[in-house]
Amino acid sequence: MDGSMAVRLQHRVPVLVGASRSASTCSIYASILHFSTKVTNRCFGSRTPRRFILGLGAAFFPQFVGMAGKCGGKSFFASARQQGISSVEQVLTNVEWPEEFPFKEEDFQRFDESPDSLFYETPRFVTHIDDPAIAALTKYYSKVFPPSNTPGVSLLDLCSSWVSHFPAGYKQDRIVGLGMNEEELKRNPVLTEYVVQDLNVNPKLPFEDDSFDVITNVVSVDYLTKPIDVFKEMYRILKPRGLAIMSFSNRCFWTKAISIWTQTGDADHVLIVGSYFHYAGGFEPPQAVDISPNPGRSDPMYIVYSRKASTA
Repeated sequence: MDGSMAVRLQHRVPVLVGASRSASTCSIYASILHFSTKVTNRCFGSRTPRRFILGLGAAFFPQFVGMAGKCGGKSFFASARQQGISSVEQVLTNVEWPEEFPFKEEDFQRFDESPDSLFYETPRFVTHIDDPAIAALTKYYSKVFPPSNTPGVSLLDLCSSWVSHFPAGYKQDRIVGLGMNEEELKRNPVLTEYVVQDLNVNPKLPFEDDSFDVITNVVSVDYLTKPIDVFKEMYRILKPRGLAIMSFSNRCFWTKAISIWTQTGDADHVLIVGSYFHYAGGFEPPQAVDISPNPGRSDPMYIVYSRKASTA
C-alpha cells in the first residue's frame, strides 16, 4: 500500500488508535495509517458493529502519545495512571501540533448522512448523560462562570436544547441558545433568546464580533462536520479573553457522530477537540479537565477549554 499499513482491529470499546504500549510510543509515524476497524460501539449503549476507514487522522494520535510522553518502556498514559493523575488532563500538555490540520474529509463523515434537520425534528426532552455527570458539569460551571447578574455579561449555549445544566438560578441579561429544535429551546428556562440553526449546513454564527463572554457546548462537539469553521466563528464572537468550554462524555447518537470520534477513545477525543482550538487560530493553548464524578461507575465527563487571546 505504498508506505501505509493496514490493520484490522476488534474492539469492545473505543481505544487509542495505533498507540503502542511500549517505548515505541515515542516514534512518529511518517506515513499515513489506514485502519479498517470493526468496532463495537458504546454510544448510548449501542453494540452495533461498524467498519471505518480513517485517513491521516489515524496517524495523528500515536504521534502525540510520543510527543507528550517519555521514552523508556512505559507509555505516557500508563505512567500517568500509576501516579494517580488523570491521563486525559495531561494529553494537551506540551503538544507539538503539526503545521497543518491533520484530519481528512472522510474523518468527518457519519454513518447517517441524511439531513440533521430530520433527525432532530422531533423534540427529545431527555438528558444525554447521567445525573452524576450532570451534577459534575454544573459544579464546574459554578466555578468558572461570571457571577450571576453581572452587568454586560453574555453567554452562548451552542448546540443547546431544553436544558443547559447551568447552576440553579443562574441569570444574565443575555443568555442565548443555538440549537436544532425550537420546541426544546422554548422549554429551556435559562435562555433569554434562542436561534434555530444547523451548524453542519451553515457554520456562520449569527452574532456580532466580540459579543460573548462565555460559550458552552455540552456533549455535541462530536456531531460537528465543519468544526474548524465553527471554532473560527466562536473566536470571532467571543470577547477578548472570552472563555469557550466544550464538554463531552462517551455517550452519543453514534449514527450522527463523526467517524473519527466514534472509533476512538476518551483521550483521543481530548486531542481532537484541542486540535479544533489550535487550528482555528487566535485561542490560547487549550487545556483539559477530567470532571468524571465516579470513574467506572457513572458516565465520564471531560472538559476542553480555551480563551480567546487578547491579541490574535
